[in-house]
Amino acid sequence: MPNYEYTCGECGKSFSQILTLKEHESGEVVCPACKSKNVEQKPAGFYAVTSKKS
Repeated sequence: MPNYEYTCGECGKSFSQILTLKEHESGEVVCPACKSKNVEQKPAGFYAVTSKKS
């Protein structure tokens, strides 16, 4: 499952959550610090695992 990075618009805390694509698309992400739904997704890096050797 993907790991998403968020910043809370109310308290300013940054946090990450592991969500399924369905959970992420529903938009029901809540800040764990202040329970606000005013959160914004931050850009996050990712890496791909392949079977080919470079």
